Amino acid sequence: MSQLPSDLLYTKDHEWVRLHGDGTATIGITNYAQESLGDITFVEFPDTGSTFDAGETFGVVESVKAASDLYMPLSAEIIECNAVADDAPELLNSDP
Repeated sequence: MSQLPSDLLYTKDHEWVRLHGDGTATIGITNYAQESLGDITFVEFPDTGSTFDAGETFGVVESVKAASDLYMPLSAEIIECNAVADDAPELLNSDP
């Protein structure tokens, strides 16, 4: 069994959050989520500057098996999205 990173917080919806000292956070999906979805074929991220309350849907991950909403784990403003995953969503299968 692989070791879980100690600096990540996890949600019941299989997202993770890494809090940074400057008040920002990085959000991703868990390895379990990407394995359950199978080959990821598309991701939809929100626009930079969008704001969300905790629990709101903020994006979608689609795979050969299903489409899954992404839920904001904390109240936040989007300051940057993963352009690499936007252009090559299949990379989420190897580095969620």
